[in-house]
Amino acid sequence: MEEIVDQSLREMRETFASGRTRSVKWRKTQLEAIIEMVKDNEDKMCDVLFQDLGKHSTEAFRDELGFVMRSATTALNLISEPYGTVLVLSSWNFPISLSLDPMIGAISAGNTVLLKASELSPNASAFLAKTIPSYLDNKAIKVIEGGPDVATILLKHQWDKIFFTGSPKIGKIIMAAAADHLTPVTLELGGKCPTIVDHHSVSKDMKSVVKRISGGKWGSCSGQACISVDYVLVEKSYASTLIEMLKPMIRSFFGENPKESGCLSRIVTKKHFQRLARLLNDPGVQASIVYGGSMDEEKLYIEPTILLDPPLDSEIMNEEIFGPILPIITLRDIQESIGFIKSKPKPLAIYAFTKDENLKTRILSETSSGSVTFNDVMIQYMCDALPFGGVGESGIGRYHGKYSFECFSHEKAIMEGSLAMDLEARYPPWNSFKLTFLRLAFREAYFKLVLFMLGLKK
Repeated sequence: MEEIVDQSLREMRETFASGRTRSVKWRKTQLEAIIEMVKDNEDKMCDVLFQDLGKHSTEAFRDELGFVMRSATTALNLISEPYGTVLVLSSWNFPISLSLDPMIGAISAGNTVLLKASELSPNASAFLAKTIPSYLDNKAIKVIEGGPDVATILLKHQWDKIFFTGSPKIGKIIMAAAADHLTPVTLELGGKCPTIVDHHSVSKDMKSVVKRISGGKWGSCSGQACISVDYVLVEKSYASTLIEMLKPMIRSFFGENPKESGCLSRIVTKKHFQRLARLLNDPGVQASIVYGGSMDEEKLYIEPTILLDPPLDSEIMNEEIFGPILPIITLRDIQESIGFIKSKPKPLAIYAFTKDENLKTRILSETSSGSVTFNDVMIQYMCDALPFGGVGESGIGRYHGKYSFECFSHEKAIMEGSLAMDLEARYPPWNSFKLTFLRLAFREAYFKLVLFMLGLKK
């Protein structure tokens, strides 16, 4: 594998050095080829996503295929200076979109790219490794399959940029390896995304609120998404009403037997299943189950589950859940949600259902997160006009739309001085410093005068 990586890197660096990837024509050809690849292989992509994660075809198109085509279409209109040869390490929960979307940004900026898709979604990884070379320039864009051992080999090499999607634990390893070569990184991580429900101000819209919370928790990869609803904050007096509204909404989504519905993604691996089972089997957490809780390890199935006030010191309330389990935490007053969120690491997203402008202002001014969405969940991920990324433990850097392009571009400062004007230096030497500042100040005043005169002409 070491020889394969060496050869791939050498070929990509030679390709980048040739200047081929900098041309607008090359970039657009590759982006158009990605769109064509998705259109030609829609059924195959849906099949591998079902095999790896049990995703329904509608979910697969919404969260992955359609997202990739829109991203590539947006990127067709962007140009700048590339970093060089970049490494993309993608995640298993959205193995198509989280592989191709960063690749689109890297290509649109004119880089050569090596993608290592996640070994935890083996069918999607194999599909990408087989299909991408048939559509894209395989001297500039390469795919390597493998697990942590392959990632370790890749990280020993020097890259011009590394883009990683995954857990904070692995993100720290990526960052440490990048530090050896002072390589810039973008880390798309995660965290516990809270959802505030201010029932006082949205009481007339609670049916929509409950539907959106349900979709944001169980509708996208069965909660195995970095931006899914992790837990809900609500006033104690309203908690039972919220739970009684959530129960029929879950049934309307997945029927009386979610396991057989074909609409609920399964847990990705036995290891991940056992982690979630361990969280649920904590005696304090077990006692807090008010809906669901059934599990089938053979089918990697966990029923949509609701918890009411699990112990705040339990593991489930102190690590990202990444599964179909929804804790509801009660507060005396919804304003206390601000302090609760501030007591935790900075999340990737905060969701708040409220029409109270004072509460909105407090959320924006007193908390820190990758994003804030009012009166909906997860839609910020689909908006190309907004940057997507975390802060603190939830990530470093941002991408999507033009921000993907900027993520993989170097903004080079360029200035040209004038030789038409200078001042004579005199002794003592420190006068030269005075003259330099004087010259700069004179030029700045001159530029301002020109701009003022242009304004007067208008």
